[in-house]
Amino acid sequence: MKKNIILIILGLYSSFTYSQDISDGLRFSQDNLLGTARFSAMSGAFGALGGDFSSINVNPAGSAIFLNNQVALTLSTYGVKNKSNYFGTNDIENSTTSDINQFGAVFVLKNTDKRSDWSKFSFAINYENANNYDNGIFSSGTNPTNSIGNYFLYFANRNNGVSLSNLQTQSGESISSLYDYLGSNYGFGTQQAFLGYQAYIIDPDPNYNDVSNRTYISLIPSTGGNYKQENYFKSNGYNGKLSFNVSGQYKDKFYFGININSRFIDYTQKTSFYESNSNNLLTGVQRLQFNNELTTYGNGISIQLGAIAKLNKQVRVGLAYESPTWYEITDKLSQGISSKSANIIREVIVNPTVINVYEPYQLSTPGKWTSSFGYIYKKSGLLSIDYSIKDYGNLSFSPNNDYKEVNSEIKNKLGVATELRIGGEYRIKAFSLRGGYRTEKSPYVNQTTIGNLKGYSAGLGYNFGGTKLDLTYSHSQRDYQYQFFNVGMTDHSNINSVMNNIIISITFEL
Repeated sequence: MKKNIILIILGLYSSFTYSQDISDGLRFSQDNLLGTARFSAMSGAFGALGGDFSSINVNPAGSAIFLNNQVALTLSTYGVKNKSNYFGTNDIENSTTSDINQFGAVFVLKNTDKRSDWSKFSFAINYENANNYDNGIFSSGTNPTNSIGNYFLYFANRNNGVSLSNLQTQSGESISSLYDYLGSNYGFGTQQAFLGYQAYIIDPDPNYNDVSNRTYISLIPSTGGNYKQENYFKSNGYNGKLSFNVSGQYKDKFYFGININSRFIDYTQKTSFYESNSNNLLTGVQRLQFNNELTTYGNGISIQLGAIAKLNKQVRVGLAYESPTWYEITDKLSQGISSKSANIIREVIVNPTVINVYEPYQLSTPGKWTSSFGYIYKKSGLLSIDYSIKDYGNLSFSPNNDYKEVNSEIKNKLGVATELRIGGEYRIKAFSLRGGYRTEKSPYVNQTTIGNLKGYSAGLGYNFGGTKLDLTYSHSQRDYQYQFFNVGMTDHSNINSVMNNIIISITFEL
């Protein structure tokens, strides 16, 4: 094993931070349709209706619709079924989780001053899981051309080759200390080249003797191709949203509201990539496994403004704006790799046992506009429509000097995504029957990296008087391309993701 060699590589990576990409930005910019059972049953079409805790997250003026003080609690079971196709091989991975995804309280203060045009004010605090990150994907297949060796070669040969400023024996150095040293002084890219080198996946080109500008080659046999590959992805965590809301009713016709939102990110992602080949049984790497674990923590803040107008007893319209969320995020990464070569008796294990803690970075998500229409038929039914616009091209990382490349890629690949939500409710005495449909356009201009989302929902509720109980089932699906690595070996598996939620809410009047 090459544990006694320091490999110092210059000119590989301009930033010492972990390499964020578009998928990282989108992960924290998209919300899922969770919230209360009534809200979910109508597919979130509540912007002009209000009177529901989750409606406050669409239009802050919605809390002014409440007639009295209330508290609510929501439990959900969230299931994801991912069907993967990788070079013609199909795999299925299921994941299920249960959680408290909403709780909140609203307090209604009626104005006793009859000379005032403001009839009441509402104050609310509401917490929701804006997104649940519990997910799993398994992909396997035979890649006819590309090996993971190209990933390590990308970093080793970046900028027209690698300059070795120092290559010397360090008898007392361990793999962990070398990996840590290279990351601290030369960055993420250098660490990737180091891992590939130590695992005998790449080596200096013996036919290129310029040690000041050396190129590297892969030690994975290429004759015949046909690399058998497996990739397992597992994630968990949440994106929480805590909203502090104030709203008011003006002249019994207009409602205005504002939210101050605090956002929380807690995300962990584990990936394990395995590759084997039988291209050359006498020399070179026959199999390898590359493991990564990424942990992300972040906090952010945003504001929302909204208004609802009663055009008459039956018709309401609403308009709301949600500002970008300004996050500060920290990443932690640990890695390990093992390989078995035909000409080496033992398996090579490179496990640095080092956790890379990167400098915090800032993420600004896109703002969002939502217009709404609601029709209320007496006290027995209603129909609601919400239409939202979000320009994902405005997503950006900062400091900008460190993220010029990815920010430019965002501008070129992402665009305006619209969302349509339609919901209805029909009441039969104490019972309520509900249903909804929604569609959300892809944030990608090409519409294929991530496809359009379609979903439907159904639910029922019962009003006991001072207590309400609601139950909902919601379903959605979306196709997308899952890329194992963002450089070098950039092949992807095609994923059909199906999400099924069962949600139950209980609401108490105070």
